[in-house]
This record gives sequence, C-alpha cells and structure tokens, in this order.
Amino acid sequence: MNRSLRIARVGLHDLGLPAYQTAGAAGLDLQACLPAPVTLAPLARHAVPTGFAVEIPSGFELQIRARSGLALRHGLTLVNGVGTIDSDYRGELAVLLVNLGAGPVTLVHGDRIAQAVLAPVTRILWEECADLSETVRGPNGFGSTGLHATQSGATALDAARFDPGDPASDDVSPTGQ
Repeated sequence: MNRSLRIARVGLHDLGLPAYQTAGAAGLDLQACLPAPVTLAPLARHAVPTGFAVEIPSGFELQIRARSGLALRHGLTLVNGVGTIDSDYRGELAVLLVNLGAGPVTLVHGDRIAQAVLAPVTRILWEECADLSETVRGPNGFGSTGLHATQSGATALDAARFDPGDPASDDVSPTGQ
C-alpha cells in the first residue's frame, strides 16, 4: 500500500529524500544532515538532524527505528527504543541516537542513521470497570511464560495449562493438535 506524504527541506542541504533501499523494505532510510562530523563516545547521546520535516496524516504516526547493521557493528541505536513522530508535529525530524558500543562512532553528513515507518494509530477509549476477564496467565508477567520451548515448541506455561482430560483446559494442546 502506498500513501503520499508532504515533505519539506529544513535549511539548505544536498540530501536526497528519505528512500527505501530495496523493493521489500518496510522503512525509509533517514540520513544525518550535519554541517560537521559528530562523534559519539561510548554511552553518549545526540539528537541527529535529518534536514526534513513531514506532514503526517491524522490517524498515523511516523515510527523511527534503529538500523540493524549500525546496532550490530557499532552499538548505535535509539535512546528511546522506537521514536514516535505525531501527526501534529511539523518540526525537523531528529534521530535520538546512543552509542552502546565499546568505542567512539563518528557520523558524517549523509550517513544513513535510522529508518522511518508510517503506521496507523488506534486511539483508546477507556472503559473503566471493577475487574477484568480471567486468563490462564492472569497477572503473571516478566518471564512467566518461561525461557525455553519444549520439544514440541510449546512453552512451559503451555504445557502446564493443557490437560486433555479437562474440558476447561485451553483448546490447543502443546503439540498443536
């Protein structure tokens, strides 16, 4: 699916528009728009300008995501995990980078530093209640489903909650049968 978005240059620069690098790419690559190189020491953070502002349609957000190669090779990732650009923001896009690597990383004008993905947004309408429906998992979180899959691919929680003799047990067995 394609959708047109309005994009404006911020200042004078020679960067091309953000672009998909392959036919199957989900994200457009964003480039650093820098007047001079920027070096990030280990654990240093920097808001890297991109030289562009965009008009995101109502009902959408622009997600800013790390580039996997930069994360793997240099430890360069986003400070906030995934950035969200709201539809009512009209300023220059900046990428909040952090260097989690062991050595310094130098960025220069034109480096591809992040990816942008347009995504629909569903707004929440709260429905306050006294209690929530029950599930097998219940309030158990943070590791409650286990770390290792069983030989069948089911987790320890799946195996513990399935009882073939109990009609109240989950419909799917740990083996998928």
